[in-house]
Amino acid sequence: MSPERLLFLTGKLAKPRLEKVAAQIDFGERTWRIADMGVKVAALMTEQLIRRRLAMPVQADRVILPGRCRLDLAALSAHFGAPFERGPEELNDLPGYFGKHGAAPDLSRHDMRIFAEIVDAPRMSVAAIVARARALRKSGADVVDVGCLPDAPFAHLEETVRALKAEGFAVSVDSASEAELRRGAAAGADFLLSLTEATLGIADDTAAVPVLIPGTHGDLPSLLRAADAMEKKGLPYLCDPVLDPIHFGFTASLMRYAEFRRERPQAEMLMGTGNLTELTDADSGGVTAMLLGIASELRIGNLLTVQVSPHTRRTVEEHDIARRMMFAAREDGSLPRDYAAGLLSLHERKPFANSPADIAQMAADVRDRNYRIEVAEDGIHIFNRDLHRVEREPFALFPQLGVESDGGHAFYLGAELARAEIAWQLGKRYAQDSGLRWGVAVDEQAEDLARLKEAGTTLSHAIRARDPENQHSVPDAPPAKTTRVKPCR
Repeated sequence: MSPERLLFLTGKLAKPRLEKVAAQIDFGERTWRIADMGVKVAALMTEQLIRRRLAMPVQADRVILPGRCRLDLAALSAHFGAPFERGPEELNDLPGYFGKHGAAPDLSRHDMRIFAEIVDAPRMSVAAIVARARALRKSGADVVDVGCLPDAPFAHLEETVRALKAEGFAVSVDSASEAELRRGAAAGADFLLSLTEATLGIADDTAAVPVLIPGTHGDLPSLLRAADAMEKKGLPYLCDPVLDPIHFGFTASLMRYAEFRRERPQAEMLMGTGNLTELTDADSGGVTAMLLGIASELRIGNLLTVQVSPHTRRTVEEHDIARRMMFAAREDGSLPRDYAAGLLSLHERKPFANSPADIAQMAADVRDRNYRIEVAEDGIHIFNRDLHRVEREPFALFPQLGVESDGGHAFYLGAELARAEIAWQLGKRYAQDSGLRWGVAVDEQAEDLARLKEAGTTLSHAIRARDPENQHSVPDAPPAKTTRVKPCR
């Protein structure tokens, strides 16, 4: 088989940097070349321009476009008979893009099931429980765990289970009351939490799978006996040695999980993570990553999550991305890095796309008055053809920008510089005209990658202020000093 041929499409300004970066990448047996499409800013290439300027037939097995190009890849692939793809948004991310076989990691697979507990179900209406269940499923939950409360009547337990089952949910009932567990099983629950060797009979003659725990806290032998009893009955079960909070038996409980796995290599296990995520004042994403790393090593295939404390309001999303990342890394025999950024909410491994020297070169190439904003190790850069300033505090820049009489532009630059300051302080990636990325901690707004963004609020307002009789049209060219699309490769 002949080596794969790569073709990079770019513009005049980015071509020298692309050549420099590509020359440092180990492409293996692949061959590569660069085609200059004759535009200054590569991100502004259009489908029509590429069709006119790229010769056919394309001598490539993959055609790679800048990450900020907004055009229809499927249409270009069909036209040229070769697959087109979007590379990273920043040139300096290109080596990482080709680091794992030249494609994004496969995060479609996992081997962990997420139970998401609704802890106050007895105090909620059936409709409210179903609505919460829908939100949990959208976040990544596989099983809705209906939590029962001590001394809290749950007259609508059966109705709740039946309503959830009618909507296609897998349901577990979590209670310390044998009567409630029996009621849940009779209503059609799929799982029962939590049974001991003394209460195993509750699951007899039902389709519900019991989740077993030690008879008394920390009593691993009793959990092993309960598992053996279920084996003799020939019935399915899950085992949970119970994870304890820090300073209340945490290390010993981890040892119980490891010991149980050694004693029962094939048994299906469950780990409840809430005693760590809920009861530790730390961002729950990092806690989740550590716990799911342990679960991955021990082949624990079930996770019980709790989402009560405001600081864990995204814990289901965190568990979902963590289980996918850990599975992919384990299958690759690799460390869990460079697979996904979903758990890197505050800091990033590569926070600065460009060095101060790179930015200085960009600034030297600019020939217009539109401001560009970049962030590097030394601070916040803002530049156009007339100036290049670096500061660590945005207010220091205002007197130098000349926007005192342009409210819309000043507002726009203020918002962008505030984002840039946050990115510089935390060590996050900043891209002008784009919101900061917070991993799974915040939902990202969907973006149509086949078309350019609409004009922003401040730009549209400024245009209408200049032309009050034309309230519905926006000209192609923005007014001077207002940047809507950042130059890139």
